[in-house]
Amino acid sequence: MLTQVYEISTIEEASAVSAIGVDHIGVLVGDGRFPRELPISAASEIGAAIAPPSKFSALFLSSDLSLIASWARELNPAIVHLGASPELLSPQDVASLKRMLPGIVVMRSIPVFGEESVAIARSRSYAGIADFLLLDSYRPTDKQIGALGVTHDWNISRRIVDLARIPVVLAGGLGPDNVAEAIRTVRPAGVDSKTRTDQDGSHAKDLDRVRRFHEAARAAAPS
Repeated sequence: MLTQVYEISTIEEASAVSAIGVDHIGVLVGDGRFPRELPISAASEIGAAIAPPSKFSALFLSSDLSLIASWARELNPAIVHLGASPELLSPQDVASLKRMLPGIVVMRSIPVFGEESVAIARSRSYAGIADFLLLDSYRPTDKQIGALGVTHDWNISRRIVDLARIPVVLAGGLGPDNVAEAIRTVRPAGVDSKTRTDQDGSHAKDLDRVRRFHEAARAAAPS
């Protein structure tokens, strides 16, 4: 069971979360158009502090392919995570980015907000384009997917997992107290946490919550 934690914002957090054993350590990267985006220079320093076998995942909320490609070339993360809404970034766009960046590993966020989400998974297949799908909660008025700190209908997510031909990571309001139930219900390849492993009233990580999330996910993984 893969574990993934966002948004790492300091070198110290990166080092500590690596030591816990989290598989994918996520950093939000951009030019400041979205809240809490880190500039390339800061993201690069954080990425360098992530110790193997943990992997650096760079989350881009932009839908500008040229910008994403430029940032990815400079950062060289293990994973390029694309979080723009499906209206702004299509499967064809993701395929174009893969051609621009040969050999990159791509994670694509998929919004889960109703039956339409199943249709997206069925009709806009990312098989052969993305390497991972991430299922996250979504408000249709947002330009990005996720970071809401709330769960969604896990039964819909389970249907998408059953349809998908690539590994699926479940996100959306997951923390130490509910990740085991989420894994039993959805049976994803991995689980992701942002808000519910933060310190109360802060975007800084609560390392005890991160550790308990990671351990609970590992313990709940199907044998």
